[in-house]
Amino acid sequence: MLIDEVIIKVKAGNGGSGFVAFNKNLMELGPTGGNGGTGGSVYVEGSSDLTLLNQFRFKKEIIAPDGGDGRMQFIDGSRGEDVTVRVPVGTVLHNLDTSEDIEVLQIGEKICIARCGHGGKGNFLFRSSTNTSPKEAQPGKPGEQFTFKFELKYIADVGLIGLPNVGKSSLLNELTHAKTKVANYHFTTLEPNLGVYYDLILADLPGLIEGASDGKGLGIKFLKHVERTKVLFHLVSAQSEDAVGDYKTVRDELKKYNKELMKKREYVFLSKSDEVSPDEISKKLKQFKRHKINAVPLSVLDEGSIKNVKHILEEVQKEKTSTV
Repeated sequence: MLIDEVIIKVKAGNGGSGFVAFNKNLMELGPTGGNGGTGGSVYVEGSSDLTLLNQFRFKKEIIAPDGGDGRMQFIDGSRGEDVTVRVPVGTVLHNLDTSEDIEVLQIGEKICIARCGHGGKGNFLFRSSTNTSPKEAQPGKPGEQFTFKFELKYIADVGLIGLPNVGKSSLLNELTHAKTKVANYHFTTLEPNLGVYYDLILADLPGLIEGASDGKGLGIKFLKHVERTKVLFHLVSAQSEDAVGDYKTVRDELKKYNKELMKKREYVFLSKSDEVSPDEISKKLKQFKRHKINAVPLSVLDEGSIKNVKHILEEVQKEKTSTV
């Protein structure tokens, strides 16, 4: 199971306390208390591994160590080590306490999400001409602590969208050998499945139904992953009695969720075209054309239609490499 959303408590280390001590050597009776050490901070680092949120399936806290307390003879406390947690690129960190959102968009990008507490001063640093034997020290500062929701929004190059059971998983398997679950019933895909076609990431996104933008079916769990997808392959079943209506249902839900999704480049495929007659295919393609929608037949059993899809992917690949 691929975990794409988790709530985690994050705590940076507290600073150690300063120490009160005095030199007992004759003629050297001044303060010798050391300072407390700084605590550890908590960082996240972007990675290409999309399964990294699985590490939080049972672990719900990230805690950095505290700094050590100061000691006598000017010995400062040890510094707490920083903690770095790797998360998938595309993860959005929602700080539930401050309402701040942090996005991890690049591999190797390192972001501090909870800052350490500084160590307190030992009594040596409180000495002055009027107070040569200070008996005070400073406690360490507390480290920051927050509750975060880590939410993975896939940055896929191509997202396969459509109503349930239109052949998205079959197409992904054909193109990438991803071996996703395929069956003839709704919601076979309960979470996004990923495959790689050369350097392109393809995401088989869960099918949605009318009302998905209001949370029906897989609802928001589906729609949030479309936001980061660069190109959409919209599959409509050739077996549908109202193929254009099915197409509009999906588009309407995208628009209700986020109007910006309507600007994404989209390719429309009349899937499962091998399961209906050529006359029926021709009729449905004309219906799409009347609505100014350019749709093409698609069957995973037809080498010609798969070649057409691969040609489109090659063009997307060229665009991707030309911008790197």
